[in-house]
Amino acid sequence: MSTPELTAEQVNADVAELLGCGLDELTPDTDLADLGLDSMRIMSLVEKWRGAGAAQLEFADLAEDPRLGHWTKLLTGGAQ
Repeated sequence: MSTPELTAEQVNADVAELLGCGLDELTPDTDLADLGLDSMRIMSLVEKWRGAGAAQLEFADLAEDPRLGHWTKLLTGGAQ
């Protein structure tokens, strides 16, 4: 599901902005649920990233493993 338009930096920035935290608080092992991520926020990211070219992205893709590294790998094809 790699999306050329999305970079690891963009994924990280979008997540940090949504959660109201600094990029320095995020690592690939960060469990985003621990930082307050909920289903409504996941859906807003799904919609944002679909608009950026991740047309096949589904809620379950992100919800099943809320670690930032998993999301980055899923959306960028492995770049973290």
